[in-house]
Amino acid sequence: MTLWRFGYSARLLKTNHFRTAASNTSFPAVWMLLAQYSGTIPVRFVVVKKNSFFTMPETVPETDKANLELYSPHPGVRGMTLLNRAAFKRTVVVPVLKVKKEIVNTLLKSLKHTVLQRPGLKRVVEDTEDEDSRLVILDPHKIPEFSLGEAEQEVLKQLNVCPEVSKYNLELTYENFKSEEILRAVLPEGQEVTSGFSRVGHIAHLNLRDHQLPYRYLIGQVLIDKNPGITCVVNKTNIIDSTYRNFQMEVLAGESNLVTKVKENNIAYELDFSKVYWNPRLSTEHGRIVELLKPGDVLFDVFAGIGPFAIPAAKKKCRVFANDLNPESYSWLLHNCKLNKVDNKIKAFNMDGRDFLLGPVREELSRELPLLKEQKPSFHIVMNLPALAIEFLDVFRHLLVGEPCSTAGLPTVHCYGFSKHDDPAKDIQERAEASLGTSLAGRCSTYLVRNVAPNKEMLCISFQIPADVLYKRPCPDEGKEQASCAALGFQAAPFAVSCWCHLVSPVGHFSCVTAILYLVVSAEVGGRTECLHVCSSCRASCALSNSGPLL
Repeated sequence: MTLWRFGYSARLLKTNHFRTAASNTSFPAVWMLLAQYSGTIPVRFVVVKKNSFFTMPETVPETDKANLELYSPHPGVRGMTLLNRAAFKRTVVVPVLKVKKEIVNTLLKSLKHTVLQRPGLKRVVEDTEDEDSRLVILDPHKIPEFSLGEAEQEVLKQLNVCPEVSKYNLELTYENFKSEEILRAVLPEGQEVTSGFSRVGHIAHLNLRDHQLPYRYLIGQVLIDKNPGITCVVNKTNIIDSTYRNFQMEVLAGESNLVTKVKENNIAYELDFSKVYWNPRLSTEHGRIVELLKPGDVLFDVFAGIGPFAIPAAKKKCRVFANDLNPESYSWLLHNCKLNKVDNKIKAFNMDGRDFLLGPVREELSRELPLLKEQKPSFHIVMNLPALAIEFLDVFRHLLVGEPCSTAGLPTVHCYGFSKHDDPAKDIQERAEASLGTSLAGRCSTYLVRNVAPNKEMLCISFQIPADVLYKRPCPDEGKEQASCAALGFQAAPFAVSCWCHLVSPVGHFSCVTAILYLVVSAEVGGRTECLHVCSSCRASCALSNSGPLL
């Protein structure tokens, strides 16, 4: 795991001059600003996989605001919309010690808690007046009164170094400031800097808010400048389309090439970010599901995208059926299967998810489940379309016909969904139960995948499909009913269904309102096909009364 934050490039600081100062001279307040870089200011991080998600601090503690105001780019950059790097130049005064160059390394080790620790700033600079000496920059927070403590003075005495502290003017340029410092100086005071970005290969993906849009091109260029490897910055301009799961975007800075390469869980993928769905924040979830699989298991990936579930599963020697409706995703799925040398282990489809479940998934389950032995594989169905996937669960109702297999062989579904409910797990379970038509109490587990937005969570609900949901058992009297139909001269196969209905037979037989089994058949009547019903109790052809069946 790696901690990522906005970085910056360190450049050599320009030297102006220095002079000695009396020990009782107070440091300018600006010197105190550097203290924040010794670890006193917390920065909000997100722990993620490399090349994935980055955030910047959005708020600053009140106690540190004064220092931030002093240690920041030139105030003239406020409101800048087109980047002018030269305008960020600023000079600050810092304390230094003059040291013979032969003992610099020893001094740095001995005073490691006293020297300046700000990342990107050199701790040792040239002494323009003495080529045999160097200037060691100290942390002004550690010596606020411009005088060293007794411990530091003792170290200097042992090294035969003069304890006199001098002032040194450092010229800070654009290269020396961090991204958040630059953007905080540019955007209107008090406004949120940015909410972070996702990194997809060489692309930085932003979701800028309205107040940030006037500065979007500057923000894009700053991100390229401060993050090695990023050569393109895009901003999402609309919501994700539910059909193909892609969105429109604007290139803010850098090249317009949106075909990129990413690596997730040690597997390489290539994709066109403008045409397919890819979210680096799901890396952990992809790995979690694949970890559940064992060699020989069967995975049906209903909304496969470019293959972040399917390809790792195939590499784990699972049999994989992967599907995506988006033709571009399907094309990149095939490409990545070949790239990772698993194209002979994955059967890919370009279908609607419902058709995929009713077609290839049903066919494979119908063929494989009756053949299960003791050394049986497990069947997993992944449905990662959180905006809609739960609505597809009704497909499993009576998907198969026949006697159920053993409970252990029932397929396990991993279905994703969004929830804004106070109890997201309960909400997801209840919606899944409504689609399946059965209770999942004690038969499912829910997993919080990530927070998508304030009060919006992404969850995964996993469960084995109950046998009474998955299977439609054949009716014991179905053969007799078909024989009755044939005897009455009806054509076509009957369809058995249980209901409450009020039947009237042609011979005047009235049955009471009761639970019976009736058959829907078609018969040729006067040259036209009519729908009739066969009463399972009297075997007579019956017509429905106006009250009709209460289905």
